[in-house]
Amino acid sequence: MSGACSPLALLLCGCYAVALGAHTGERDVAEDGDTQQYVAAVYEHHLISSPNPLALTSRKQALELMNQNLDIYEQQGVQIIVFPEDGIHGFNFTRASIYPFLDFMPSPPLVRWNPCLEPHRFNDTEVLQRLSCMAIQGGMFLVANLGTKQPCHSSDPGCPRDGRYQFNTNVVFSSNGTLLDRYRKYNLYFEAAFDTPPQVDHIIFDTPFAGKFGIFTCFDILFFRPAIELLRDPEVKHIVFPAAWMNQLPLLAAIQIQSAFARAFGVNLLAANIHQPSLGMTGSGIHTPLKSVWHHDTENFTGHLIIAQVATNPQGLGTENATEEMDPFHSRFLKLLAGDPYCEKDSQEVHCDGAPRWNMNAPPVFHAEMMYDNFTLVPVWDKEGHLRVCANGLCCHLLYQRPTVSEELYALGVFDGLHTVHGTYYVQVCALVKCGGLGFETCGQEITEATGLFEFHLWGNFSTSYIFPLFLTSGMTLEAPDQLGWENDHYFLRKSGLSSGLVTAALYGRLYERD
Repeated sequence: MSGACSPLALLLCGCYAVALGAHTGERDVAEDGDTQQYVAAVYEHHLISSPNPLALTSRKQALELMNQNLDIYEQQGVQIIVFPEDGIHGFNFTRASIYPFLDFMPSPPLVRWNPCLEPHRFNDTEVLQRLSCMAIQGGMFLVANLGTKQPCHSSDPGCPRDGRYQFNTNVVFSSNGTLLDRYRKYNLYFEAAFDTPPQVDHIIFDTPFAGKFGIFTCFDILFFRPAIELLRDPEVKHIVFPAAWMNQLPLLAAIQIQSAFARAFGVNLLAANIHQPSLGMTGSGIHTPLKSVWHHDTENFTGHLIIAQVATNPQGLGTENATEEMDPFHSRFLKLLAGDPYCEKDSQEVHCDGAPRWNMNAPPVFHAEMMYDNFTLVPVWDKEGHLRVCANGLCCHLLYQRPTVSEELYALGVFDGLHTVHGTYYVQVCALVKCGGLGFETCGQEITEATGLFEFHLWGNFSTSYIFPLFLTSGMTLEAPDQLGWENDHYFLRKSGLSSGLVTAALYGRLYERD
């Protein structure tokens, strides 16, 4: 795994994330020909955590622990830096035990406040004061996550019994230390210590170097509010994303969903994940629609900084009509698509009438659990071919060829339904995955190494426009699709020239209205 460069100050002086995970071949991720850039950083922080988060403690003891984490944060050298979710206080608290770790949070839209220059204006704001001073010292915009408290009155119907709201909160400071805004996490992930805010915060902040940024936290990335709603503003070209993300393969590794979001929506995503390898938490990056610089490390227990030059106006991969690309392999894809059968839905699976008769020796259909969902799959056995598998209205197709057939089992899978484990949300998924072994029951297992090389088109008749192109290759590395887009009412992903074995290629559709 990557060797983490520390201390953090050394990283800022020139040790960039170019070990495992930073495989762009250059330190910056700005698009070719783009002269307007800014310097961004994300820090994957190895948390100094409470030895017993369930125990009650004093504010003084809580500050002593949080200051140890803040001591590591205190650096400079970029225009904007993002720190991870839970990086200052930790996690696994109860509502009562987290209370000494909470700062009071005034409402930035109503109160203009510089905590570093006005430290005595509000009580219990020591963490905010330190963050504000860091922004001033570094001359940079700073985004961090902390726990906050807000008193409420019994006349408020949503007011908890203890008379206060407790929020998982991101804060944004300008380079002069002013508290610009705060975002309170809306889609909580089993966080009993925190409340869901009464209304969704739609926070957009402006910068002099790159224009408008949106902000949300971790699990929010999978939901319409606020993530997708923020992007309705066409001037939002950048997202800051603190997270405490547990990797879940084969579809939801941290760097996988981060890069997919940037590609799907044509934005830059600055993602800082917490570093707790024992809990499966690692994976941060600076992602544009075309390139990524990232870090994933399950072996070392040290923090890691990523710095990159980022284009102020990100350029997308392009989802234009693909008919101009008329190489033989793509021509075959277009011909298959033109003759695609219509799939009829019933209560169990889907039967596609009018299937090509040449497919009489189709491989067997089987079922396996992937991401806690019951996927319908077909094995990918041959050196080349066209496969189709359908379920509940969604038909997924794979047109592929490969130089050799590796001694590994790959499968094409489909799922169209409500995901109900560790969150409830509706997904449509077409996925080409490497299985954990040679048995069908191993398809969907978590693996990170693979040798299979493919040239392929993956497509499906999705009923949503919100589709994340997930791509992961051997050793927890990222590669970019050659092309994404719609063709004949099907969404497709095209890739050739893989540099390492394929772990996952998937189209992950979200039907927010069915959640």
